Amino acid sequence: MTKILVTGGSGVLGRDVVRQLLAAGNEVRVLSRRPGRADDPAAAEWTVGDLRTGAGLDGALRGARVVVHCASNPRRPRQDLVAARHLIAAARRAGSPHLMYISIVGVDRVPYGYYQVKLEVERLIEQSGLPWTVLRATQFHDLLCYIFQWAARLPVLVLPAGVSFQPVDTGDVAVRLAVLATGEPAGHAGDFGGPLVQPADKLARAWLQAVGLRRRILPVRLPGKLFRGYAAGGHLTPAHADGRVTYADFLRLHVGPATRAARYGQLR
Repeated sequence: MTKILVTGGSGVLGRDVVRQLLAAGNEVRVLSRRPGRADDPAAAEWTVGDLRTGAGLDGALRGARVVVHCASNPRRPRQDLVAARHLIAAARRAGSPHLMYISIVGVDRVPYGYYQVKLEVERLIEQSGLPWTVLRATQFHDLLCYIFQWAARLPVLVLPAGVSFQPVDTGDVAVRLAVLATGEPAGHAGDFGGPLVQPADKLARAWLQAVGLRRRILPVRLPGKLFRGYAAGGHLTPAHADGRVTYADFLRLHVGPATRAARYGQLR
């Protein structure tokens, strides 16, 4: 039995990672800023700590052979660098466990601020002296639904023209992470993408139909390096369409009129 620490274990991906690791017979400890709740996996040990300050990290890492780092803050991305430095320092003190990091496909190709921070975190981990694995995944189904929900607040749903996505299910990503967690450090593991690359307007129409909304979709050509990067497919990995759950599957299972205003992370 391997003792594995999961940071961000209460998040959208982290919850699935914890479930997969437990199902594989591992001893799982979750690091979170909040105490465990009744709906958290009962078999997981819960420890309170703060990656932003380093508080509680030494206790959380005690005895852990693997750390799966899922915690992230897209709204304040620079905090991810602070968190990574604290986690790396604590891991060194704890005997250098295998440090795994979940990143995003295209962080080295699409000039988006959050992606650039994720790439910086990757480099910190690579240079840490710890055994490490980085897995890059495409956008989660949950995230696209949240983006469309936000855009649908207006009478016209505006989307960047010429952009496609390759949405992936967090459950599929969690399976891959669980396999990597119980193996040898892999460095940069192969990218992990959803099963289909589809235009953004097609994905938006499917979401609108699922939640029972009617909106005109307006594709707009947007200037700048960021949107050129997306239009060029820098965030896609069609050669690694490894996910099994399609976007249509996800909508059928988790999305409907009652989820029209669901916050990110509340679809499941």
